[in-house]
Amino acid sequence: MHDGNDSDFDHGGSVAKKRRKGIFILPNLFTLAALFGGFYAVVMAVNSHFDLAAVGIFCAMVLDSLDGRVARLTNTQSAFGEQMDSLSDMVSFGAAPAIISYVWALQGLGRWGWIAAFVYCACTALRLARFNVNTAVVDKRYFQGLPSPAAAALVAGFIWLMVDLDVKGHAVAWPMFALTLYAGLTMVTNVPFYSFKDVPMKRSVPFAAIVLIALAIAVVNIDPPIVMFSLFVVYGLSGYLIYLWRKAKGMQTSVISTSTDEPDERGLH
Repeated sequence: MHDGNDSDFDHGGSVAKKRRKGIFILPNLFTLAALFGGFYAVVMAVNSHFDLAAVGIFCAMVLDSLDGRVARLTNTQSAFGEQMDSLSDMVSFGAAPAIISYVWALQGLGRWGWIAAFVYCACTALRLARFNVNTAVVDKRYFQGLPSPAAAALVAGFIWLMVDLDVKGHAVAWPMFALTLYAGLTMVTNVPFYSFKDVPMKRSVPFAAIVLIALAIAVVNIDPPIVMFSLFVVYGLSGYLIYLWRKAKGMQTSVISTSTDEPDERGLH
């Protein structure tokens, strides 16, 4: 005779082992590291080290692109990891860029400054929420709207470049205002941005491809602020060019329902 808790006993009367649910460490370490990048950026901005704040955002972007891939390679995907990733993105690519841009330049515009920062932050939350619910119905080749890491890179890249050129004060306030609104509002549009998810990462590539990657790394190291900001400006405009091109060709401009395949990569949101 026992206390009635039959779930702890098998048919032979022996105690059945309960399977304890846990959290996969490896992918969540990358997610936490990306979260730390966003937190570090805010701390650096508060201490007026805006170049380091921008670098923190870019580091968070790299780490965020790795956590999903690590989870799939090690077969450690989980619903917890997906939710953790979204919350980390909200901090690193939503709150952190908004705070950094406000502390650096937008606060000089009074209410217009914090309105722009809030619009950016709110649009990031809307972007992430929409991504999570539309994952299965969006063409995996494109993002619906500007992905939040790219939006954060636009904001952080501009700050990094201006700090590197020693341009500050009222001269950067309104350009920062315009760029912050552009990045925020573009996140919640239906404009398609190429996702690079159909690039074969597990297949062999020609030797020349490795040489080109090495050259690209060398070019970035020539002047990181200018090169990184320029790259994301091009990417930030590319969606509108794709939209106009598809519209001119009479193609469907919306990426919703053009594919029912769930995206293979969730590194960028």
